[in-house]
Amino acid sequence: MTVRRRPLLASAALVVGAGLALTACGPENTDTAGGSTASAAATVAATPSAAAPATGAPTAGAPATGAPSHSAPPKPSGASPSGGTKSDGGNAGAATRPCDIQNLSIQVTIRSGAPSQRVIEVHNTGASACSLSSSPAVDLGNSTSQDQSGNIRPVLASGTSRFPVAAGQKAYAVIDLDPSGATTGTAPGINELNVLVDQDGTNMPLANTRNFPLDNGVHVLNPKLGLYRSTVADAVASMTAAPK
Repeated sequence: MTVRRRPLLASAALVVGAGLALTACGPENTDTAGGSTASAAATVAATPSAAAPATGAPTAGAPATGAPSHSAPPKPSGASPSGGTKSDGGNAGAATRPCDIQNLSIQVTIRSGAPSQRVIEVHNTGASACSLSSSPAVDLGNSTSQDQSGNIRPVLASGTSRFPVAAGQKAYAVIDLDPSGATTGTAPGINELNVLVDQDGTNMPLANTRNFPLDNGVHVLNPKLGLYRSTVADAVASMTAAPK
């Protein structure tokens, strides 16, 4: 194959000639200080180098400005932007933290004026707020039985949201053992109320179930259990709203 070089030589000659012509006109086109030479330098300085990122742009592999780094340690739970804490007895977000059984005091009492009802009281004795499941896990059985699988479980009121309990405050749930008031046809041999205050097994294992004795001869038939509430009156209203 023949290589044609002549057109390239001719082009080169034209470029050289053009350069000589410009050089000959040098004195008439020379700019004063701050003219074209300074302008060219300014243009170069304002243009980001292709080899380096522009000011403020993230480098390859680094998080963008303002985005949290995956290696940064998490903020302490509840820390406010100013570094303060919430006034709920704990830090922000503490109300969603499950309660620790070690920081809870639990008791069951007969509701005044309603002998078939029991008030489950959970006192948060810890230094910060925490949360319980929407209602406790409750069943009724015989304390002497080796098989507890047949224990009676109450009908629950509707609700799934966790219930926050501030430090030093109490949560109440009410169960009615015999809403109909029947004295016949009730379950025989029931003498114990078993309570797991947080029925979410990932937060509180079954080993934390507490057992409370019931009076001999107590009547149990189609029991109903309400949601946790901050007052006994509200807990009664929630229990009453549970389906039959």
